[in-house]
Amino acid sequence: MGSHSDPGLPIGVFDSGVGGLTVLSALQRALPKEDFLYFGDTARVPYGSKPLEMVRRFAWEISGYLIHQGVKAIVVACNTASSAALPELSGSLSVPVFNVLEPAVAEAKAVGGQVGLIGTEGTIKSGSYQKQFDEEIWSKACALFVPIVEEGLWADAVAKRVADYYLHDAPKDLGTLILGCTHYPFLKPVIGEVLPGVRLIDSAEATAKVVKAGIKKNPAGAGSVKHFVTGDLEAYTVLARRLGVEVQQAERVPLDEL
Repeated sequence: MGSHSDPGLPIGVFDSGVGGLTVLSALQRALPKEDFLYFGDTARVPYGSKPLEMVRRFAWEISGYLIHQGVKAIVVACNTASSAALPELSGSLSVPVFNVLEPAVAEAKAVGGQVGLIGTEGTIKSGSYQKQFDEEIWSKACALFVPIVEEGLWADAVAKRVADYYLHDAPKDLGTLILGCTHYPFLKPVIGEVLPGVRLIDSAEATAKVVKAGIKKNPAGAGSVKHFVTGDLEAYTVLARRLGVEVQQAERVPLDEL
């Protein structure tokens, strides 16, 4: 299996389902020679409406599974899991742990101005983003954005109506908006239409930059991806394709193996 410091080992990435594929895609663009193991916990999706203690347990189970598979680092490609399980996860595992929360916050602070946040109910209620800022930031839970993306409707008129509904009360002086859910990058055009002139912070792109700077790079990797899924493989493959990801290697992981 090799040591965890072996640069030839893959990078483990996990999410509650397919949203983290936006993070995976950003990582692949930033690190084309790296191999990846992507874990989608589709049998227990969504995380955003579940108690944080439950999500914390899921994050520990999946991280342990990925380490057992042999990875050199783990990327928590889920805002709710990042909110629930950090910093305990990064302080206890034998490999470096990256998350989508801290890179997005750092980028928002670098931009400056009035900051806003949208995310799942779990992410917003946890306060994990809000407490990273000295001043109060505007935040809004946008639960319907996830099913809109998973149905492939991000360019449909319904997406615009829902975005109007959620964002109509955003502060007039809002300068930066953190997209605090990995599904939300698909909605950047419609969110930009509702909030013209507001800088949108894509946590997937921000995270990829941090991972690229923080790992021992593999100079000879093939850029392969193996997917592990707790739910139905065919349903996952179809949904991933809808989001622009072709699944070449996939394996179902029963929950009792975690």
